[in-house]
Amino acid sequence: MTTATPPRRPGRGGRERILAAAARLFANQGINATGMEQIADEAPVSKRTLYAHFRTKNDLVMAYLQDLVTSGGTLEGVLAREDLPPRERILRLFDPPAADGAPVRGCPFIDAAAEFPDPGSTVHSYAREQKLRMVRMVDSLLAELGCPDPAGLAEQLVSLADGAASRAMVLDEAGYGRHARAAAEILLDHALRSATSPSTPQAASTSATAQDS
Repeated sequence: MTTATPPRRPGRGGRERILAAAARLFANQGINATGMEQIADEAPVSKRTLYAHFRTKNDLVMAYLQDLVTSGGTLEGVLAREDLPPRERILRLFDPPAADGAPVRGCPFIDAAAEFPDPGSTVHSYAREQKLRMVRMVDSLLAELGCPDPAGLAEQLVSLADGAASRAMVLDEAGYGRHARAAAEILLDHALRSATSPSTPQAASTSATAQDS
């Protein structure tokens, strides 16, 4: 009597190589233009190994996006850096990407949502949640700074950051974010001055109460 040999589990190294290959190809030529066979060749792994890790291309795309989040390799990754003060984290959204000679790329979540335009698709929904998460993170940092309307300012700042990243990609100009950073600094400084200025409604009310007494 023979005992059946249990199927071998794919090694972690293969999965990491697949994700790295997918990230390179998706960034360079787009998700829909990249086939699974090309990813297997780029990894390099056999197609059997590829499908052992990722049953469908959609599974691979989701894993790619989730890996970007966990690795901090996204536009908003800097917002979680506790070694930086809140204001600096926000302004780092506009820093140019690392100069590696490659063409400038925009936000991978916006790119993914554009390639999966159905709002109900898994990829589009995940991309939307990450962009909403970005707003919540900026909102939290602004509240920490004492901004009077953190939610409204957060929407303005992330709109600037996403717009700058998209224009940097279209123009292939890594430093394009400096224009949006200058606008972001004005918005931040104005909000922080408003929070401490005697002309704010709260300060004026306090002053009037003091005078009446």
